[in-house]
Amino acid sequence: MRDHILVIDEGTTSTRAMLFALDGRCIASEATELEQHYPRPGRVEHDAAEIWRKTLRVTAAMVAQGGGAERIAAIGITNQRETVVFWDRATGQPLSPAIVWQDRRTAGDCRALRDAGHEAMVQDRTGLILDPYFSGSKIGWAMREWPELASAGDRLAVGTVESWLVWNLTGGLHVTDASNASRTALMNIDTGVWDDDLIALFGVPRAALPEIVDCAGTFGTTTAFGAAIPICGLAGDQQAATIGQACLAPGQTKATFGTGAFVLTQAGTTRPVSRHRLLSTIAWQLDGERHYALEGSVFVAGSLVKWLRDSVGLIGDVRETDTLARSVPDTGGVYLVPALSGLGAPWWEPDARAAITGMSFATTKAHIVRAALEAMAHQAHDLKTAFAADGQDWQALRIDGGMVANDWMAQDLADMLGLVVERPRFAETTALGAAMLAGIGARVFADLAEASTMRGDVERFEPTMASTPRDARLAGWKAAVGSVVA
Repeated sequence: MRDHILVIDEGTTSTRAMLFALDGRCIASEATELEQHYPRPGRVEHDAAEIWRKTLRVTAAMVAQGGGAERIAAIGITNQRETVVFWDRATGQPLSPAIVWQDRRTAGDCRALRDAGHEAMVQDRTGLILDPYFSGSKIGWAMREWPELASAGDRLAVGTVESWLVWNLTGGLHVTDASNASRTALMNIDTGVWDDDLIALFGVPRAALPEIVDCAGTFGTTTAFGAAIPICGLAGDQQAATIGQACLAPGQTKATFGTGAFVLTQAGTTRPVSRHRLLSTIAWQLDGERHYALEGSVFVAGSLVKWLRDSVGLIGDVRETDTLARSVPDTGGVYLVPALSGLGAPWWEPDARAAITGMSFATTKAHIVRAALEAMAHQAHDLKTAFAADGQDWQALRIDGGMVANDWMAQDLADMLGLVVERPRFAETTALGAAMLAGIGARVFADLAEASTMRGDVERFEPTMASTPRDARLAGWKAAVGSVVA
């Protein structure tokens, strides 16, 4: 009896496999860390072979724990977006490092294209802006700078991480789903196909790109774990979280605080157009019909806490942040602008650098840690302002991701946004959304509305802060950001 759905959740700092019952209960989970490589300032890379090797290991563990491949109805895959992998079709081996979404090496290329007047065309066709965040400029740079890729000729395959995993699981199927394709700056967001003008603009070999498919269906099968298991769900991590949060009606909004922070407001089948440096993206595509979202992307969120722990040594464990934030009444005037990988929306300043302002001899590590957590609400407020200016103001906010297990931070978001904030009791909504899509693709569920029954109970955080201290904090934040973007 096939009564389980298996999800591969391929993050930036870890790979995780999760086993779900058809009612949404998480039966088991296995994860392992992925190493990020920083060969130069602004560059972030992964070893694609390590991604596959570790994914295979954790997935096999979940298949075994679930009673074997015969019990798995379908596999769903969700992944870090924009990261690009280059491999050899003949050998299946990576030809170079994978360039991670956080990587800023193409800032100069994007600036040159912007100065040449190309951004309006890119934004019109993709819903994105010219920024090194997106995959197209990364692929173009790699083709120019890594001769082993060009010399591979017809053997070269290029794809985002879900494409790399499907290739390995199926033994050579080269596909990407519409949600991930919409993050490359190579797909026309209105037609759902690769755009020849964009491919030429970035210098990308079209023959190396995968076929674009729906987010639910049957995308080959894998026998890597014994009996054949169909792969039935594919989505970028932020789109999967939007589905897992059951943001199915226009106007419903979720924010994921993982390595970065990403806010998506569901827009239905009409593509939203931003005038305030937000992004239009595909939320999901089912049976060829595209649903869209307006998105604000923040590059640094949970990675800031990891930096405080691993690089600076201010904390020994991420759970300390809640206690430290509560140990002081405020930050003592300290602000932390977490531009460790530049600033994302609504600023889009790839060359900005992080700053800590307002320190004195009275400043302690508790003040700095609290300032780091407060920066999450400050960045969210910047996004809320931009969304409202684009006619998509938030009425409530559904939050998820590793950081929001911190009750202090969840309450601070509610206070600074002046909104009710909902947190699901099961926080792994990215994996849950991939499970929902896999269930639809395997015909366990008829549609997203039926699949959303997998989502469980939520906790609510009500705003309690008065407007005066909120306004004072925001004024200080504005001045701090001004010091790095001026």
